[in-house]
Amino acid sequence: MMSQSAYAQAGVDIEAGDRAVELMKAHVARTRRPEVLGGLGGFAGFFDASAFKSYRHPVLATSTDGVGTKVAIAQAMDVHDTIGFDLLGMLVDDLVVSGAEPLFVTDYIACGRVVPERIAAIVKGIAAACETAGCALLGGETAEHPGLLESDEYDIAGATTGVVERDEILGAERIEAGDVVLAMASSGMHSNGYSLVRHVLLHQAKMSLEGHVDELGRTLGEELLVPTHVYAKDVLEMIAATKHAAGIHAMSHITGGGLANNLARVVPDHLGVTIDRSTWTPPAIFQLVQQVGQVSQADIEATLNQGVGMVAILPEDSVEAAQQVLSARGVESWLAGQVGDSTAEHARVTMVGEHPRA
Repeated sequence: MMSQSAYAQAGVDIEAGDRAVELMKAHVARTRRPEVLGGLGGFAGFFDASAFKSYRHPVLATSTDGVGTKVAIAQAMDVHDTIGFDLLGMLVDDLVVSGAEPLFVTDYIACGRVVPERIAAIVKGIAAACETAGCALLGGETAEHPGLLESDEYDIAGATTGVVERDEILGAERIEAGDVVLAMASSGMHSNGYSLVRHVLLHQAKMSLEGHVDELGRTLGEELLVPTHVYAKDVLEMIAATKHAAGIHAMSHITGGGLANNLARVVPDHLGVTIDRSTWTPPAIFQLVQQVGQVSQADIEATLNQGVGMVAILPEDSVEAAQQVLSARGVESWLAGQVGDSTAEHARVTMVGEHPRA
C-alpha cells in the first residue's frame, strides 16, 4: 500500500486538504438551512425531504455547470473569493427560471496543488453566494491533480437541486401573443464568453489586467472579475408578487449564446419575440470588446449577454408589480420587447433597432 509520504512525493498533500476543510467549515455553516442534517465531512450530504409534505405536488429540478475560463482571470489576479458567485449564478439562476426554489448546492474543485487558504477563499465565495440565493452548501469535493493541472491552476463546477409545485412550473406553454419581455440588467460579463474576451483584449490587443481603462473606470482585471449577479431571490420574490395579477409566464437566464439564443429556448414554435436594442445601452466593457476586436454585431450578441442577465416574459398586467419588486431589490429592469405571432419559420427571436450611444 502506498504510504502518505509516498503519495505526497507524487504531488498529493492529504494534510493540506484536511486544513482546507477546517478553514472552510465556518463559511459552509452560514449557508445551513433547517432541512440540512449532519455536518461537513461525511461521505454524503443530507437534506430532510419531509419538508416537501407541505407541497401539493412537489417536483425536483436540478442543474449543473461550471465557470469556464473566467477562472483564468481569478488566477491571474490572485483573487479567489468572488468566483463562487459566478458558479452559483450559473447553477441557481438556470434553476429558478422554471420557478423552482434552489434548496442546496454541491461543489467540485480540481486543482494542481491544494493551497488551503486558496481553497477556503473559493469556498467562502461559493458560500456567500449560497446565502444570497437562500440555499445550503450541502457538500463538495476538492481533488488534487498534479501533472494534469499546474500548481496554481484550478477549475470549479457544481450542481444544485430545487423544488417547485408542478402546476407552477414556468415555461413556453404559458406564453401568449401580447406578452412583453422584461429585461434585467447584468452586473457585467457574468461568466460567459471569456474565451473571446481574453483572445481579443489580452492576446490580440495585449492589454494588461492591471492597466486602468478610462472607459471602465477601473482596471481591466477588476472589470473582468466583477461577480455574476445571483438573481434567485429577486426572481422568486417577483414571481410571488405577481401571482395576484396575471403572473410570470416564462423566464430565460442569459448565459452562453447571448440574449436571442437563450430567449428562443422558451419561446413556442407558433410565436415570435421582437427585442428592441434601442431600449438599453450595453455597458462599456461590451462596447470595448466589440470595438477592439472588430467583432460583428451578430457575433457579439451570440456570445455575450450585452448587459442583460435575465428576462421575464409576462402579461402587461404583471409588469408594474414585477418592477416594484426588482427596483426594491436593486435590480434595474426595462421593457425590451414583445411577443407576437411568428413571422419567420426559424426566427423565434428577432433583434431590431440600434443601441443608443453611450
